[in-house]
Amino acid sequence: MTGAGGLFAGRLAADDPAPLYLRLQKRIRSAIQSGDLKPLDALPGERDIAEAFGVSRVTVRKALAALVESGLLRQRQGSGTFVAPTPQRVEQPLSRLTSFSEDMQLRGLEPTVKWLGREVSLASPQEAMRLLLSPSERVSRLRRLRLASGVPMAIELATVPVRYLPDPHLVEHSLYAVLEGRGVRPVRALQRLSAANLAAEDAVLLGVPTGAAALAIERISFLDQQQPVEFTQSWYRGDAYDFVAELNLRHDA
Repeated sequence: MTGAGGLFAGRLAADDPAPLYLRLQKRIRSAIQSGDLKPLDALPGERDIAEAFGVSRVTVRKALAALVESGLLRQRQGSGTFVAPTPQRVEQPLSRLTSFSEDMQLRGLEPTVKWLGREVSLASPQEAMRLLLSPSERVSRLRRLRLASGVPMAIELATVPVRYLPDPHLVEHSLYAVLEGRGVRPVRALQRLSAANLAAEDAVLLGVPTGAAALAIERISFLDQQQPVEFTQSWYRGDAYDFVAELNLRHDA
């Protein structure tokens, strides 16, 4: 149980108004982010954690379940609870337009999604400008956490005009697969990459410290008639993703 001492250092903050299970979550998350608990370290058993912090096993179980769901911890039947492994670095070529699901499957990883929100509403001014829409047009908006073999990799907010995607709940896994089934799969895209530091809420979702480095990406995808069909904003964790571009030296005649 390497690192357990750091986890048990001090009681839960008595002046914190948050419920006990949230305070315990915060303690475990801090131990992981500080390195007191390292990837693949085993956590003590539920009873040991409950006794150390003076809480019930129900509280411990609730705290651990949320951290497992976020991808920060893993549980193995009969073996206990472990810190999730550090994600393998993924190289994504900038010259090919593929979906996240396709990228992960090509690398032998299992793509999964945790939905953070799906809705239909009027386009925001930014969305209307990017998608060449009038202010009165509606869009399907999809916000999700993308995972590869259980490890959080990216937060993605995709916006599609309702004439192409009338119901965002049609998408369960791959947006591009649904668009292709409707005869409107994008054929080209423009992407803008920039450096970013993750806000607290996004850092928690990705299992990294607040302010951690990330790659912020804006992508506008087009149909073959040059009509924008998708506007996506993504935040990729900087410790897991590399974007690679091949450059050719121009030879003038």
